[in-house]
Amino acid sequence: MFARLPGLHALRMFEAAARHLSFTKAAAELFVTQTAVSHQIKALEAQLGVQLFRRSGRTLLLTDEGQALLPYVKDAFDALAVGVRRIQEQSAGGVLTISVLPSIASNWLLPRLRRFQTAQPEIEVHLTATERLVDFAREAVDAGIRYGEGSWQGLRAERLLSAEMSPVCSPLLLDGPTPLAEPADLADHRLLHVLNEPDEWRMWLHAAGVEGVDPDRGIKFDTTALAVQAAVNGMGVAMGRGPLVAGDLATGRLVEPFDLELPSSCAYYFVAPETSADQAKIQAFRDWLLEEVATTPEPPHTGNFITIT
Repeated sequence: MFARLPGLHALRMFEAAARHLSFTKAAAELFVTQTAVSHQIKALEAQLGVQLFRRSGRTLLLTDEGQALLPYVKDAFDALAVGVRRIQEQSAGGVLTISVLPSIASNWLLPRLRRFQTAQPEIEVHLTATERLVDFAREAVDAGIRYGEGSWQGLRAERLLSAEMSPVCSPLLLDGPTPLAEPADLADHRLLHVLNEPDEWRMWLHAAGVEGVDPDRGIKFDTTALAVQAAVNGMGVAMGRGPLVAGDLATGRLVEPFDLELPSSCAYYFVAPETSADQAKIQAFRDWLLEEVATTPEPPHTGNFITIT
């Protein structure tokens, strides 16, 4: 059997008072009197059989029991807020919030997104570009595009794009004083790194059998988009991943100096919670993404793959 839970009104007042460590500030936030807050806290303490607050001079402090209870109450109200917001957004005309890696957002999704809005004008897309993995259970996010091996607990994943790795650079570097004719020539060029992918160059150089090139030297960037842009500007050689550089390769802003690609066990996936993946707006976006992948295929591979040994 479930224990009889206290009323939401009392729990809300406890959460506000605990957050502010002040009955007065909690009362102002909740538009009630300080007496009302004090009364509800006393009733809550009586029902739980513990003291939640104590006074130290003029300072209000949480007891050990109050500190233990607070995160559970806060998480519960946060989850309720997300649920209410989702229902409101659904009834407000189909807002679809998508969490996307900044690199895939700027280099692949944004150039195509107008086609989805044309096909589904009733769905209002909100994009959140972030490197972190959002918590779908606690954040007002409907779906996302993630990079990985395709397995995330509680999420349904649809593979979108592969992510082979290959060095890319400005075509200006090919005709410079130290041309890039073979991988060993990288010793004479600056390597461009992404902070959250510190082993990309090490893996590629090892797989290509290149010695004499320090895989850690060069300039480091927060995001792949910055590293790729630096390569476009001729600052050095970046490690490109399929869909993130396809556009620049097609326009000639970037070139692949070597016909060597390193396959990856990871790829880009469209993900959505199992509990909501069948919502019409999420299905519409997923179907559109898969159609985009099918009708705008990835650029052909060089045909020369290298493997890690």
